[in-house]
Amino acid sequence: MTTRSGLERVGHALVEASAWPGRIATWLLLPLIALVLVSIIGSLMGVGQIASWETDLPLFGSNLTLNGLAELQWHLQAIIVMLGMSYALARNAHVQVDMFSTRFSPRGHALVNLIGDLVFLLPFCAIIGWLSLDYVSYSFNSGERSDYGGLDDRYLVKAILPIGFAVLALCGTGRVLVNLSVLFTGGDRPND
Repeated sequence: MTTRSGLERVGHALVEASAWPGRIATWLLLPLIALVLVSIIGSLMGVGQIASWETDLPLFGSNLTLNGLAELQWHLQAIIVMLGMSYALARNAHVQVDMFSTRFSPRGHALVNLIGDLVFLLPFCAIIGWLSLDYVSYSFNSGERSDYGGLDDRYLVKAILPIGFAVLALCGTGRVLVNLSVLFTGGDRPND
């Protein structure tokens, strides 16, 4: 067993840290399933408004409708996907061309990953993350809400865009460090 370089240790720490939000987001699958079931049952029973209250709550406003539940399903799904991207990347569960990469040496694999992360992943995260800030800001400043009696405060779900891409960039940065370590020291295969 080889000892890890400082660069590799920092890289693995960043990759692991970026995987945590995705791990936590997987638990949102349970409420998502419950919401789907409640929406189906409510729809079959012809229920429109489920509950109402006097004070406005973030996201829900002053009532909860069947449309609100349908929108909440999409919101939870967005959170799961945006935070799950970094988890998939950290676990090497993302799409890659395995028929080529399995033939590469550890250094060849590290080089391909390094180029991919530096040329495609990190610039993409920076551009989309930066552009999504205006998207969130506009939603917040305009008080964007559902037009069909659904959820209020749309900026809350839109804020997942820059957060998700920031976490993905953190994972990409960790991968860059690990791959650089493999290239410089001839360490183990990256991200294993």
